[in-house]
Amino acid sequence: MAALFGARVRRLCTAAGLTQAELGARTHVVGTRITQIERASGAKPTLELARALDAVLGADDLLVELWPYVYREAFPDWSRRFMEYSERAEVIKQYAAHVVPGLLQTEDYARAVLSLDALLESDEQLEERVTARMGRQRRLSSPARPELCVVLDEAVLRRPIGDHAVMRKQLARLIDAAAERHITVQVLPFDQGGHEAMGGSLTVLTLPDGSETAYTEGADYGQLIEETTDVGRYKVIYDRLRAAALPPVMSLGMIRSAMEGNYRGANLPSRSDRRRLAQEQLQQSGRRRLRGGGRRVPNRRARP
Repeated sequence: MAALFGARVRRLCTAAGLTQAELGARTHVVGTRITQIERASGAKPTLELARALDAVLGADDLLVELWPYVYREAFPDWSRRFMEYSERAEVIKQYAAHVVPGLLQTEDYARAVLSLDALLESDEQLEERVTARMGRQRRLSSPARPELCVVLDEAVLRRPIGDHAVMRKQLARLIDAAAERHITVQVLPFDQGGHEAMGGSLTVLTLPDGSETAYTEGADYGQLIEETTDVGRYKVIYDRLRAAALPPVMSLGMIRSAMEGNYRGANLPSRSDRRRLAQEQLQQSGRRRLRGGGRRVPNRRARP
């Protein structure tokens, strides 16, 4: 895709009668950067640069529309395959352990989630990721939209991401999405206890040819599962999660309750109070260790 993007830039640049140096000057980069883009070498073009090139070359958004596919090439092979499968899937089943799935995130919520990445390099990179995520949501309103079934762990509702306004808007988005005929939203409450997918999130995709694939994801890893036997095992796990979750109507009631009651901040201690309590707990813990003195209790092993 980077090569295709570069070829389009080269063709448009020639048609406009511009040299690489002239195009670079008009888009506020050095001419060698244009050379790198045309040859698909060096760093990938940023979204900001793609927009500038599109405007200067009169590409009618062609380069901006190509950019997400170029951006995707920065991801590992298995991650790119999962995104490709997702774009073709007729049925998407997701269990979300910690945050709202990307397909149902509001822009502000997505920005708050993506900004937590410790490897984030710049605000520009953050905005690129937000744009790419929002772009993937367009398929939900397209004629070829998939059936989307989402099971949210209760933690998704209870842990505020961003400020209260961001969280309330996100919860309202879930309620609106659940009103769509092709989207089902359920909540898995805490009182259901442990389950087989507690390690992270899970997605099961059904493709147009009837084949299926699964994807598991944690804080710093992802795994694409394509072996039929393994996919079948994850399908069973997902079905159990869905059976244990609240029915859709009751789930909406829990989401409304969280939106209306839990994010006003009235019953939450302030940050300064939380810091003070944490400091007191640390001091109490330290005093207990000091009172313990220097004696160590020997480690007694159980007899075999």
